[in-house]
Amino acid sequence: MDTQGPAGPSAAAHRDFYWLRSFVAGGVAGCCAKTTIAPLDRVKILLQAHNHHYKHLGVFSTLCAVPKKEGYLGLYKGNGAMMIRIFPYGAIQFMAFDQYKKLIKKKLGISGHVHNLMAGSMAGITAVICTYPLDMVRARLAFQVKGEHKYTGIIHAFKTIYTKEGGFIGFYRGLMPTVVGMAPYAGFSFFTFSTLKSIGLSQAPNLLGRPSLDNPEVLVLKTHVSLLCGGMAGAIAQTISYPLDVTRRRMQLGAALPDADKCLTMVQTLKYVYRHHGIRRGLYRGLSLNYIRCIPSQAVAFTTYEFMRQLLHLN
Repeated sequence: MDTQGPAGPSAAAHRDFYWLRSFVAGGVAGCCAKTTIAPLDRVKILLQAHNHHYKHLGVFSTLCAVPKKEGYLGLYKGNGAMMIRIFPYGAIQFMAFDQYKKLIKKKLGISGHVHNLMAGSMAGITAVICTYPLDMVRARLAFQVKGEHKYTGIIHAFKTIYTKEGGFIGFYRGLMPTVVGMAPYAGFSFFTFSTLKSIGLSQAPNLLGRPSLDNPEVLVLKTHVSLLCGGMAGAIAQTISYPLDVTRRRMQLGAALPDADKCLTMVQTLKYVYRHHGIRRGLYRGLSLNYIRCIPSQAVAFTTYEFMRQLLHLN
């Protein structure tokens, strides 16, 4: 990054612009990733919570059934709320990851792969807490089926949840399993990608890397390699945290489910799902879909973020 002369912006202003550019890079990366797999996200929510219209179907049969019952736009139901949520979520997560890495290295003296794991977990938790109400609303909208709408849109969903489910507390139903699940998910996701990137660029820089567009002295992964590393990171992270993702969704949907009174806490929900549906059809229901969706999602997210870092001169 070029050094500013006396006439240039102050160091503080330059740092502010760095934060803003990092924020934008993360937000764009998140939106690109989620747009890629929006139909799969809708199907995952329907399967996780055993929607009565589709509970007898599998992943691919549900993907075919939704357009027949609700039209092709039905595959994108709730995606407007997702985009409103995912820009700040992706922005906060990627920006926080960079800042936490610096903070952990400076304050604790920890560097290397361990601090990537710690920084990733902290960044994921930060992003979740900041954007959780939007995720709640998006889940409620995505769970609705044509002809049985309880909410007419994003604003109406916010008003209804606030009025009928305890005010602001209603927006944070299921937060605990989300935070508990996000720590390993985000941590192992960033850890795996950073580790693979580091090993790849150090062991085979000419084969796997190329000079950054904004700083030729910095090596970055080639696009196809970055996609592969991001996909592997997503697959490993999802396998570890998936049961908590199922728990989170069921708690978020709350009154929309007939058995909501049995799923009031994280432990209750885990026990209920395990007791009534088992491991494969309960705690890991929809995991095959999650592999299909999380691998391209994380691949696109990390690759887009790496590209945006170059485009916005962050290297």
